[in-house]
Amino acid sequence: MKPSRLLSRLLLGAAAILSVAAARADELSLAVAANFTAPIQKIIPAFEAATGHKVTLSTGATGKFYAQIKAGAPFEVLLSADDETPAKMEKEGLAVAGSARPYAFGKLVLWSAKPGFVDDKGEVLKGSGFAHLSLADPKLAPYGLAATEALRKLGVYEAVQPKLVLGENITQAYQFVATGNAELGFVALSQVMKDGKVAEGSAWIVPTTLYNPIRQDAVLLVNGKGKPAAEALLAYLKSEPARAVIKSFGYDLP
Repeated sequence: MKPSRLLSRLLLGAAAILSVAAARADELSLAVAANFTAPIQKIIPAFEAATGHKVTLSTGATGKFYAQIKAGAPFEVLLSADDETPAKMEKEGLAVAGSARPYAFGKLVLWSAKPGFVDDKGEVLKGSGFAHLSLADPKLAPYGLAATEALRKLGVYEAVQPKLVLGENITQAYQFVATGNAELGFVALSQVMKDGKVAEGSAWIVPTTLYNPIRQDAVLLVNGKGKPAAEALLAYLKSEPARAVIKSFGYDLP
């Protein structure tokens, strides 16, 4: 066979392989609770490299995503900050029945950007040394609800209520503290943890006895039914590489 014919056949074969791969590759519209922003930003590149699928990521408050999806937003998978929203979406026909599964259990932390400001028992909440306490809106964000549960169990909710600064989601609650607009705030442990410890400032990891468990469920939305990328991502979250990333940010694993 002439070299030119051989080269042509090899090029045609390569083109065929690429076309098959392209046909199998899929794009995913993914909605992720704000507390899980840092882990998912590490997971997505590994997922894309392993599968060939591409992900369009949106992060925000779980409550807002619920409202958007109910209004017709074309998301295909939701990684929620709770388990109640996915369950409700299944009942309302917004998600595929029986598809909700936990991917992480979140932890709440009281954090200040100032070293030494937050003590290791949270006693700072009982003092008068702060003017603003940041947390996510409890009507929209499960971490905000957990924060109010903890404040009530500690018996300080009424005293600190005038000082509360509500963020639309946990990212905004974190930003209020990071920028100094609030001296301290309740955020997700994943937002301040690096290499197994709080990276900067001072923090008190709130005992889980002070708030209901933050079980975070992933759910396949009706727009994602039968979509290869959607099903592949839900499977990938159970893989050892993904679980290692999730654990490194301070989450408990299901």
